[in-house]
Amino acid sequence: MKKGQLQVISGRAHPRLAKEVANLLDTKLHPVELSNFANGEVRCHLGESVRGHDVFVLQTHAGPNINEAMMEQAIIVDAAKRASARSISAVCPFLGYARQDRKGSGREPITARLVVDILAAAGADRIMSVDLHAGQIQGFFDGPFDHMIARPVIVKYIKENYDTTNMVIVSPDAGRVKSTERYASQLACDIAIIHKHRQSATQKTEAKYLIGDVKGKMCLIVDDMIDTGGTIVAAADILKEHGAKKIFGVTTHGVFSGSALERIEKSSFDKVIATDTLPLPKQKSKKIVTLSVAPLISDAIRAVYEGESLSALFDGMNQF
Repeated sequence: MKKGQLQVISGRAHPRLAKEVANLLDTKLHPVELSNFANGEVRCHLGESVRGHDVFVLQTHAGPNINEAMMEQAIIVDAAKRASARSISAVCPFLGYARQDRKGSGREPITARLVVDILAAAGADRIMSVDLHAGQIQGFFDGPFDHMIARPVIVKYIKENYDTTNMVIVSPDAGRVKSTERYASQLACDIAIIHKHRQSATQKTEAKYLIGDVKGKMCLIVDDMIDTGGTIVAAADILKEHGAKKIFGVTTHGVFSGSALERIEKSSFDKVIATDTLPLPKQKSKKIVTLSVAPLISDAIRAVYEGESLSALFDGMNQF
């Protein structure tokens, strides 16, 4: 089939990131009018024709109203489908509800599947996201689901700014061990693991035990997401108790809900490195370093548009 023109349409959740992506693709954001009716319903009107074009709808699922961000993206996708777009890709730098990828107990939903189903029903032919919380989410979509990883951006920054000869990569829990091993492999470092204990009475999870040697070393705690900051701050405190010389945190998705930034400011962290898949809160923190994923996303969009291998961008390391 004849290739259509590349069109990037942005929602209102993270316009700065969308503009950077469009600039790197040597194009402008497709004009779209987004507004809300008095009762909160989202109204969408595409400013120009997308008939026969390849459309990429970029919307990160950010708070404070994450549900509106997701619905807004679905509405834009539906508008593009009804306007006869050739193909529609839903680009979600941060996919909402990704933590709810399975049933933890009886009578619970699998909400990550529901989010994917909504995008599919709206008309998305493809979904693209950065650092999914769990690999099985890709199987929720009956079509191409492109998984991008922020690790190359983060590893490049670490190599350029820190001496890794005395560094230990730390997993904050058992679920992040594989990701930690990949960071350790690329940085040629040892690893350590923090074991979390769940109290049977309160069901509260606490970082309790450390496996590995961190005394006198620079520690890098790796996690895909920092929400309230409780778990990763507790992990930093354990490392400090065991004699870590410097402590850094790394995350792809800086959710930073509630008093997370205040908690990090008062913590044992020297710095926390986060990418901009989500807009940073208005509250500033001297300990937060932000890295742009716009080059990563623009390269991925270009590869999809031109029919090239997405895995080649990440040397095949974007699989779980």
